[in-house]
Amino acid sequence: MSQTTAARTRSDSADDVGTEPDRPEPARWKPLTRIAFRFCLLYFGSVCLFIPPIVFVLTGWFGFWLGHGAAYWPVRTVQPALNWVSRRLFGVSTQLYPSGVGDQTIFWVLLFCVLVVAVAGTAVWSLLDRRRAHYRTLAGWYLLVIRLSLAGQMLSYGCAKAMAVQMPQPSLTALLTKYGDFTPMAVLWSQVGVSRPYEIMLGAAEITAAILLFIPRTALLGALLAMIDTLQILVLNMTFDVPEKILSAHLLLMSLLLLAPEAPRLIRVLLLNRGTGPSAVPYPFRTTRWRRIAALTQVAFGIWIAAAQVHGSLHAWRTGGPDRPKPPLYGIWSVSQYIRDGQPVPPLTTDETRWKTVVFDYPNIVTYQQMDDTLVTVSADVEAADHRIRLIGDRPQPGSTAEPARTLNPQGILTFQQPNPDNAVLTGELDGHHVTLTLDRINPNSFPQRNTPFHWMQNTPRL
Repeated sequence: MSQTTAARTRSDSADDVGTEPDRPEPARWKPLTRIAFRFCLLYFGSVCLFIPPIVFVLTGWFGFWLGHGAAYWPVRTVQPALNWVSRRLFGVSTQLYPSGVGDQTIFWVLLFCVLVVAVAGTAVWSLLDRRRAHYRTLAGWYLLVIRLSLAGQMLSYGCAKAMAVQMPQPSLTALLTKYGDFTPMAVLWSQVGVSRPYEIMLGAAEITAAILLFIPRTALLGALLAMIDTLQILVLNMTFDVPEKILSAHLLLMSLLLLAPEAPRLIRVLLLNRGTGPSAVPYPFRTTRWRRIAALTQVAFGIWIAAAQVHGSLHAWRTGGPDRPKPPLYGIWSVSQYIRDGQPVPPLTTDETRWKTVVFDYPNIVTYQQMDDTLVTVSADVEAADHRIRLIGDRPQPGSTAEPARTLNPQGILTFQQPNPDNAVLTGELDGHHVTLTLDRINPNSFPQRNTPFHWMQNTPRL
């Protein structure tokens, strides 16, 4: 056996038993690098722990068993301290709303507290551990956690868009809402929701970044793609006033954090057009065997999170997408005749009680349009078997971010008849008056948002 073959055999044997091969002693980190690492570990570690979506996504299937409220448990544990800080320092009261909104006052106070603790902790840590040369092993584990956390969140975003449930097609009520009544966020949601292929492609880019991040060998490319994706998300959140600015900004910073150790190599390749050396990113697994085991484990972890996100997106698709349950009179109906107490009510724009249009879009919800085009959404118990609708009161419209200018609280019980698919009649009591409403169906596809086809050639823009 030759010396080369023998050396290779000894090396393979060392890998098989999991022993660490001889490696040169890592270079001493610069003082500023050590301080920056301590701060990033304390700050982003706390952010990943306390910002609900990041922790919740990593639970995978357990998240469905625990319920979405479990994601707020870390914040609830420190809520008394946050309330004290908000009153003493900022003079405002805070409350945790489990609404999924990430820019609540309490989260801004939390971010301030995390920043103060990270700065103080970095100062104390730097003073007590000033002689340490580097933190390569700790940095390897830390970057692994950051990478998996970022990948999980990108997968959550991507699945929601790929199945077109994050920004659904504009609802029937949205079709009747004047453009000027839409909030900037509603404009963004309608803009993306009206083009399902565009939303799917956005989701595919985020899913691709997540898959690349879950695989160690492609993590660098995944971090680059995640940086582009999160930058776009942050720009949209900032310019359309979407209340997820805290999360999107920190996802962008996390992607930059993963790219920071590779900055010299990226500069040589992308800016100087030169070759690169080996990666300098710390990684906790050094032997061949453990690297393979770690890679398979990370891929399996990604599959675990992906299965949960796909399941959640499919559930949202069935309950809120095109295949969701629809009410008996699903559609938009024009009130051609309105009779109150036996007398026809003329369609005057000054009459706030006469209905102009009725929308049945979601189960147990009725939206009607007044004569001045104000849209009012109310809760309703719809009994399909008895053809009965009991109006309860005001209720926000699901899937819509456009709020009506003012709301009323009508009470009453109406029965409906549908002699043919394009006509219906509502009779009963409404606000103490006996009413009869004759309804004519309006085809939703008559709106440009629903019936404008794709064009390869256009001589003038279709505005």
